[in-house]
Amino acid sequence: MKHIANLLFEVRILKDIKRSGYAFLGSGKESIAEHSYITSFICFAMAKIDPDIDSEKLVAMALVHDIAEARTGDFNYVEKKYSMVNEAKAISHLIKHLPFGNDIKNLIDEFNLSETKEAKLVNDADQISFILELKKMADTGAKGPEKWLPVVLKRLKT
Repeated sequence: MKHIANLLFEVRILKDIKRSGYAFLGSGKESIAEHSYITSFICFAMAKIDPDIDSEKLVAMALVHDIAEARTGDFNYVEKKYSMVNEAKAISHLIKHLPFGNDIKNLIDEFNLSETKEAKLVNDADQISFILELKKMADTGAKGPEKWLPVVLKRLKT
């Protein structure tokens, strides 16, 4: 039980870690937990549209897709070019001694490989969540979100 409580505390930290990409946009803010929530809800909606999707896997994958950032922090696309993040090590340490640790690792591995239908949909939900933020920023008068939309649309896989 102690190990589960420790994991839950680390996941709670995601509420305090801000996503770093908004610095490039000049406005907007979002915690990793906020991002994971909306991404998970997008996946919930996707699963309702297509009955052939494994809805439990889809939502669970969305919930854990950025969990390593509780230990590594968030690196945007530019920072990733110059930084070495050992996500596998962070995940290994996060799930150590958990009775469901392999479930988390398998979901993250599947997400990162992005070969299955569910993994591709979670990757798309990840991008759709950013598109929703760009729309909110544009609707509230921020300058620049429209330049990022074509970049994000190219990342969609389904």
